[in-house]
Amino acid sequence: MTHATPHDFLLDHRCKSYPLTATPCLASELAQKNWNVLADDLAYPLAVLRRSALAHNLAWMQDFAHRKGVDFAPHGKTTMAPALFAQQLQAGAWGMTVATVFQLAVAVDAGARRIILANQLLADADLDGLRMLLEQHTGLRVWFLVDSPAQLALVEDWAARRGFDGRLDVLLEMGIPGQRTGCRTLEDAITLAQAMARSSAVRLGGLECFEGGVARCDTDHDAREITALVRRVTDVARACDAQGLLPQGEVLVTAGGSAVFDLVIPMLRMQGLSRPVRGILRSGCYLTHDHGSYKRFLAQVEQREGLDHSLRPALEVWALVQSLPEPGLALLSCGRRDISYDTEMPIPARLARRSLRTAEEAPAGWKITALNDQHAFLRFDPAGVAPCVGDRVALGVSHPCTTFDKWRWMVLVEDDWRVTGAIETFF
Repeated sequence: MTHATPHDFLLDHRCKSYPLTATPCLASELAQKNWNVLADDLAYPLAVLRRSALAHNLAWMQDFAHRKGVDFAPHGKTTMAPALFAQQLQAGAWGMTVATVFQLAVAVDAGARRIILANQLLADADLDGLRMLLEQHTGLRVWFLVDSPAQLALVEDWAARRGFDGRLDVLLEMGIPGQRTGCRTLEDAITLAQAMARSSAVRLGGLECFEGGVARCDTDHDAREITALVRRVTDVARACDAQGLLPQGEVLVTAGGSAVFDLVIPMLRMQGLSRPVRGILRSGCYLTHDHGSYKRFLAQVEQREGLDHSLRPALEVWALVQSLPEPGLALLSCGRRDISYDTEMPIPARLARRSLRTAEEAPAGWKITALNDQHAFLRFDPAGVAPCVGDRVALGVSHPCTTFDKWRWMVLVEDDWRVTGAIETFF
């Protein structure tokens, strides 16, 4: 066995879809086995990441942020894969985004030293964990969100009880009525910023919001609603600036999920403050993209930006056609335990006939109509192209986050379906 490389890990019979008869190996040794997905060398279902699409998406989004004059801190919650975090940082990401202290620790281990924790912190265990990481890693900067005086009071109480004499970096979160966390009004935001300025436990670093909750995949609606959010955040920033509540150095302004990230760029390039602004985009699902909801949203981004092409789907779950119990119905060996279904059913993307090492696009009329824990119901026109028992079907996903969290590992493949590596996830 060769020496383990960074982010390497052991693969053996405890890893779902790793062959029980195969000898254990490090992920870095996987290519030596000369396995191919379409040779049925691994068990089904099998989560697959295409290297070429990953590399394309990594470069495309980093270039998009650079062209727009903003920085990029991709959201790690999508993949929770340190090897992919490291690639994002090496590609030029300013930092990483996470949602919990557990995710924060994974990002720190992957090498991130500027991290936006895009969530509220207030529990003792979380604040203790943040303090420990800051003390253990010289140069680490972490900003978490505050959206209420009640939360701020709990942070201050923790600092007093723990004898913490430093100041934690925070961002004031602006929210949207009816949506998730964040201040709802200008008045509430200013009151909170004033309380932060008086606090001995926190240091205000800027403003944050999340626009994705109002997006409807309708450019007129999305542009109108997100422009209103941009205006509200800008009003808060200017009011805080007028009262001297912003930090002495640069002001962080951050937003941007994976659906309508182009529409928040004007806010990230905010003008007219007495302090320099560092705008930070936080998209996460871009890295693997998808075959469903984000594909539809991105088609509108491409129209708004005048792009011929942008991101490519990189994630698929391959399954076996295991039964044709009645005309027009095939049962696939993939279920809720293996693939996303929270946004919509998986999308048949490719068909590889049994014993062939080539894959073609799945027929347009094929549709997954239901999932059990271990099965997918594939409906098709029995008078058209039909699957056979033993065929392989690649299922695309809608919302990749909830496929990643179903796998401890995923294989990396080339465009000819050769297995050349793997990534490990931490959920």
